[in-house]
Amino acid sequence: MRNFNIAPKTLLILVFVMTFIAPFNARSEETNNETIKLGNWDQNNLEEIIKAKPGTTEGQIEFLSAKFLSTPYEAKTLTGDINTPEIFTVNLEGMDCFTYIDYVEALRLSTTLEDFNSNLKDIRYQGGNVTFENRNHFFSDWPTQNSKNVRDVTYQIGGNKTVEVEKNLNLKSDGSKFLPGIPVVNRKIYYIPTSEIDDDLLNKLHTGDYVGIYTDIEGLDVTHTGIIIKKDDGVYLRHASSKKKNQKVVDEDFKEYIQNTPGMVIFRPK
Repeated sequence: MRNFNIAPKTLLILVFVMTFIAPFNARSEETNNETIKLGNWDQNNLEEIIKAKPGTTEGQIEFLSAKFLSTPYEAKTLTGDINTPEIFTVNLEGMDCFTYIDYVEALRLSTTLEDFNSNLKDIRYQGGNVTFENRNHFFSDWPTQNSKNVRDVTYQIGGNKTVEVEKNLNLKSDGSKFLPGIPVVNRKIYYIPTSEIDDDLLNKLHTGDYVGIYTDIEGLDVTHTGIIIKKDDGVYLRHASSKKKNQKVVDEDFKEYIQNTPGMVIFRPK
């Protein structure tokens, strides 16, 4: 899920719960229904990036995601809740783990700068309808709402090591909701336990796979997201990290990162 207000200790885990656009003629622009913050980017270099991306899906995601390395981590960049109208937002000055992969995936699907607007809306909102109720708040919304672009390959990779659980997303253990105004969704979640993640399994991952860190917390599917990047010296998680030592988009050794978590969910771009 994306960013929402919660106790500080839990917020560290769940901070991404709620977390360019036309026109592209300014680095920062704000209206009643959209906010644009391009930071160090402008129309020309964004167009150059789209045109320069490689031909393969893996190469495109590795190339595009690398452009945001060292971008500051920033939570709650999206505006909207049950009492506040949703504002379509692009913020390249700072991003959380979910908005980061939103931007990368939207750029991957774009052939021109003008495509980015509609692609981002389609990725972030059900049917591209910019409202809080239609926002994809959960990582598992991606293959459900964007099945033409990504698919859940967790079971394909994990095989009999994969665990299936049924979750009531958005429903806390005390019966309240994480996000008031959003319905509870009953959904099957597949994940691979960390104890089953070995070198053979890591070899099945592809650069560009979108990974969610599974959680046992009732009402949530994952607590963090990132992108698999395979290099000569190992497998890395490229992600917008909220850790105090990072606070930016970084590459971290994936095997070390995941060892103290329950497991992983893997979505593969088509």
